[in-house]
Amino acid sequence: MPQQDLATPNSSADTWRVFRIMAEFVEGFESLANIGKSVTIFGSARTRPEDPYFKAAEDTAKLLAQAGFSVITGGGPGIMEAGNKGAFEAGGQSAGLNITLPHEQEGNQYQTITLDFHYFYVRKVMFVKYASAFVCFPGGYGTLDEFFETITLIQTLKIEPFPIILYGSAYWSGLVDWMSKQLVPHFIDGEDLAIFRVVDDPNEVLEIVKQGQLLCWWEPKDDALKTPEKVDASQQNPLAGAHASDTGEGTRYGRRAKRPHKKHLDAPKKPQQ
Repeated sequence: MPQQDLATPNSSADTWRVFRIMAEFVEGFESLANIGKSVTIFGSARTRPEDPYFKAAEDTAKLLAQAGFSVITGGGPGIMEAGNKGAFEAGGQSAGLNITLPHEQEGNQYQTITLDFHYFYVRKVMFVKYASAFVCFPGGYGTLDEFFETITLIQTLKIEPFPIILYGSAYWSGLVDWMSKQLVPHFIDGEDLAIFRVVDDPNEVLEIVKQGQLLCWWEPKDDALKTPEKVDASQQNPLAGAHASDTGEGTRYGRRAKRPHKKHLDAPKKPQQ
């Protein structure tokens, strides 16, 4: 039997892959459906236990667990282990969403809920869907990916705005400075920088997370895009944590793209059939 050309699409394999993707979604939804209000903690897998950021992540997770929040991490070592450890030792729910990698991620031992994912994008849905806040400690490409994807989802109104907290001003200040000088005002609005906060104290993280449960965390200045609810300091935000207006995909504000009404110009060259 001739060996299949790896460059040739395999429609049969792609079709069956859909079921594997669906299975990961189903397992994730069923395992995390009752986790309650949660905070997702990100950060580098390379952070050592003697690093001050490891201790800060552990203390942050402990405070969150004592306040009744579950903690969700990527399930690996470093900051992920610190987050799971702090929540676990405080008696809270400690979820680890592990990922299959070529160099094999080693799961930490402080997980009360353990899930294994093959697909990064399924895993990222689980990070976001059940979170009442994100705390990003110093990290590499993975941490930056999660941070930027989540603030994009908030900016574009695809998910409810919840607190995005960057821990460690010494690490994050350069990025924030670059964003404020290079992205504003040509590529993002000044208000978009308010989607996240930079802190240096675990207690401040807890206070911001609590505020995010009570107040509307962020809204665009465009009145046409604002939520109809008017929330003040004495009124609990019906959107925070509960995801009241979610669709099945965990997104909101579904508006179809407008189709152009103009007829296309006659092109001298026709597309190949």
